[in-house]
Amino acid sequence: MIRLLCALLISFIALHASAAGVTATIDRTRLSEGETVELTLESADPTLFGKPDLTPLNEQFEVLGTRQINQLGTLNGQNERATRWIVTLQPKQTGFVVIPPLQLGDARTQPITLHIQKASKDTKTNLAPVFIDASLDQESVYVQAQAVLTLRIYHSVSLYDDSSLSQLQMDDARVEQLGEPRTYEKEINGVRHGVIEIQYAIFPQKSGLITLPAQVFSATLVDRGKVGTYQPFGPKPGRLTRVLSPQIPLTVKPKPADYPDNVPWLPARNLTLTEAWNPDPRGAKTGDSLTRSLMLQVDGLSSAQLPPLPATQVKGLRRYPDQPQLSSQNGERGMIGSREEREALVPTASGRLELPPVEVTWWSTRDDRLMRSELPARTLEVAINPELEAANVPQAEASTDAPSTQVRLWPWQLASALFACTTFLGFSLWWRARRQPAILPTAQTGPSPRTLLDDLKRACQSNDPHATRQALDAWARQQPETLADMAARFVPLSDALDELNGALYSEAGQRWQGEDLWKAIRALPAQQTAQQVTVEASQLPPLYPR
Repeated sequence: MIRLLCALLISFIALHASAAGVTATIDRTRLSEGETVELTLESADPTLFGKPDLTPLNEQFEVLGTRQINQLGTLNGQNERATRWIVTLQPKQTGFVVIPPLQLGDARTQPITLHIQKASKDTKTNLAPVFIDASLDQESVYVQAQAVLTLRIYHSVSLYDDSSLSQLQMDDARVEQLGEPRTYEKEINGVRHGVIEIQYAIFPQKSGLITLPAQVFSATLVDRGKVGTYQPFGPKPGRLTRVLSPQIPLTVKPKPADYPDNVPWLPARNLTLTEAWNPDPRGAKTGDSLTRSLMLQVDGLSSAQLPPLPATQVKGLRRYPDQPQLSSQNGERGMIGSREEREALVPTASGRLELPPVEVTWWSTRDDRLMRSELPARTLEVAINPELEAANVPQAEASTDAPSTQVRLWPWQLASALFACTTFLGFSLWWRARRQPAILPTAQTGPSPRTLLDDLKRACQSNDPHATRQALDAWARQQPETLADMAARFVPLSDALDELNGALYSEAGQRWQGEDLWKAIRALPAQQTAQQVTVEASQLPPLYPR
């Protein structure tokens, strides 16, 4: 048994070292014939020494260069060390090529698959030192769908670092750049060229034929004959060049006629709809807080184009929605937008609750047809919460025995009568005091109303729901009417209090904004009652003093 445990422990340590020892990444998985790709090997294990063995790469790749970068930093008081090897590779064949596992010490990397496409035959014999190639991933798209524009700037001569590219702007389309520019090399007609690749996601806003405008690339070419005469503060010893990219027409198709009119227009390559619960709803009880997360991920649209998901409206469930989380990331085929909506669901009754299905209608640009993604309906079995039902047990027992009910209700009747008498006595004393003449105000022992109002303002501006609630209760206690009465006669204050209560109960407390509540407090109209008129009149001196 001990030998088995030792063997398992050694295997786990070896597996952990292999997984965390060396990682391999590449800048892209699709490239054309003659282009280069950068393979990055990274190790954060201080026990690994030496250099990775690059011999397995020689069979299918030509290793053009290797750079090593050492990084040293401090994280949580501990020194963190990382070593990177950046290897420039040029595939020797087209098709699907696999970068084999590479070994550093006892650690090995995972294999990576590349797709090398055949390059088109270039009929040009004399190419300019600098030229631009522009291409679209498709000739026609639907309105508001994504078209990816790829600009490749080729240069067979060295350039200074003052190169610039004009900004792509279109009146009839929304343009977003996909990541940072990438640089690599490509061999054309036996001449090695440096390549600067930039991609844009274009979303046309109206149908018809639009033209992608030309962009201007300007740079200074390095003059090899005048390199030694370079002056740091003078003009660069080279020739300034400016090249234009070609104009590309794009056909924009309107929304299909068979697409429903009552749903948002969503043209995308792919759409994924998922959900998650925390905690598991299978053991839910009345009064528990269940967080439901709905995630929508769309390939071919940005997060700003994704519509809200249907809300969970079920009788017996109290809903507290959270702010949606939007994010966009760049994929190999363009932009991928995601939207996550979280809501806190609190069962208010036991039994079976039926949650309706969640459906999203969209148009597949890859298959050119109407699609529907759906989350199936869900049934929640809500159990009785003993803590909440404990208060109802005496009432249930009282209904089964009439004589004992009368005996048990006698203390309640006595308490009700006592409460009525004290209420009547208090009202009489208040009415008598109201008719008394005004007296000089006494010194205030607690905080002044101005201090409490300043505390409430600071709590609202800091967007802290808990501190705001405490400051609001302290301020309301010094007001002539209750907070519920003020909310009943002023609708903006009632709405702001609902948002504050929702933030305190759900998970959105950290993202609550207190500006609306503070505006409602400042705009609260004064209560005009006959009591104020009487008090103001009593403060005047008598017309005929005694």
